[in-house]
Amino acid sequence: MIVEIQNLKVDYRLYQEDLHVIDIPTWSVGNGEQIAIYGPSGSGKSTLLHVLSGVTTATQGSVLVCETDLTRLSEAERDRFRARHIGYVFQNLNLLTGYTAYENVLMGATFAPGKVDRAFAQSLLHTVGLANRMQHLPGQMSLGEQQRVAIARALVKRPALVLADEPTGSLDAKNTAQIVRLLRTACAAQGSALILVTHEQSVLAEFDQCVSYAELNRAWSDGEARS
Repeated sequence: MIVEIQNLKVDYRLYQEDLHVIDIPTWSVGNGEQIAIYGPSGSGKSTLLHVLSGVTTATQGSVLVCETDLTRLSEAERDRFRARHIGYVFQNLNLLTGYTAYENVLMGATFAPGKVDRAFAQSLLHTVGLANRMQHLPGQMSLGEQQRVAIARALVKRPALVLADEPTGSLDAKNTAQIVRLLRTACAAQGSALILVTHEQSVLAEFDQCVSYAELNRAWSDGEARS
């Protein structure tokens, strides 16, 4: 299994109120699986991805990714683990505006162990259809093209797990379908598992496995969760 969750709880204290954001008794994702988690905006889906990537720590329970329990690692150890094993496609892209598409992709491997594979970075940009845009800055590209750069950046270190947070939120219907298919195909080609969260029904049509966040997360089904 690439992901194994047991008795996971994430609680926050906000304005003297306890917020129960995540309560997942058990959940697992197999190696190479591709799963879409759907639920409305503000339901805490992004928080789940933050927990799986080690950005947010659990209040209780275990979170095994690549057979490593992230709850037992220090912040520095989680950072190193994420750099080695996890690719992240952000909702707001997080591209560096002063760097070219090619340079942005290389940034995805900066903190990963080993030498940066520049040839692979170039081949990924070819794969996502940006062979002629490698030297363009983000501001010189469309949103769809920028999202392709973000996908290539997430895959450049050949991660075991790719997490995608509402990756099509700013795209039209045509680009949404293209980007999701591209992401799924690229992950499959290198054996990366994919967990994508979305509130868009059109995205779900591209996946064979879809999970309701309300059914997965008891905190949300109880009406308590927040993003």
